[in-house]
Amino acid sequence: MELSSAAFWLALLQIIWVNILLSGDNAVVIALAARSLPPAQQKKAIVIGSAAAIIMRIVLTLVAAKLLMLPWLKLIGALLLVYIGVTLLLPEGEDDGDGKTHGNLLTAIRTIMIADLVMSLDNVVAVAAAAMGDTTLLVLGLAISIPLVIFGSTLLLKVIERFPLIVWVGAALLGFIAGELLVGDPALQEPVARIDAALGMTQHSFGLLTGVLGALLVLAIGKVLLIRQKAD
Repeated sequence: MELSSAAFWLALLQIIWVNILLSGDNAVVIALAARSLPPAQQKKAIVIGSAAAIIMRIVLTLVAAKLLMLPWLKLIGALLLVYIGVTLLLPEGEDDGDGKTHGNLLTAIRTIMIADLVMSLDNVVAVAAAAMGDTTLLVLGLAISIPLVIFGSTLLLKVIERFPLIVWVGAALLGFIAGELLVGDPALQEPVARIDAALGMTQHSFGLLTGVLGALLVLAIGKVLLIRQKAD
């Protein structure tokens, strides 16, 4: 597809728009992971984490069709999201030493990358469809989306500082995504279909139910661990 064609620019706008719509949960994770860092470190975590996440999304999109067919991949991803959701609820130890601060920054970036990798498994399909097989279009669209994701994360970070309860909402969101991701795993299609039939539910409805259960699971585990930490 040529750069001068109207079809190219229309497809580019579609990729940017789709990525904005699908990056809301990613912005939540980026903001939650960076919230415990000093202001200067927060900016680094958001910029580096967002850029790395977009690069990973490009790679994922190039192999999306085959990747989504791998059995147990979504199950592993769901478990990772539950773990990340619980981890984000727990307070981190603070230390003014350079070594500890550096470690926190790396941990935040790692959390952002892992969470984005898992949550992008389904999102990349929509982006790949908008790119219509044009790699240049794909890379350009996702690259332009980087500042938009960074802006969203920075804005949300300021809101979190004012309303700490959003941390729990964000963790619950990760649990919800984990539940929905679990139902879509190719290896679980038969048992999920049997459960749907037994409950008289559609797969979509069952996915919403498992999403709610995933959200409650993350909040419950986080609450128990926080109580134990205070008791110690």
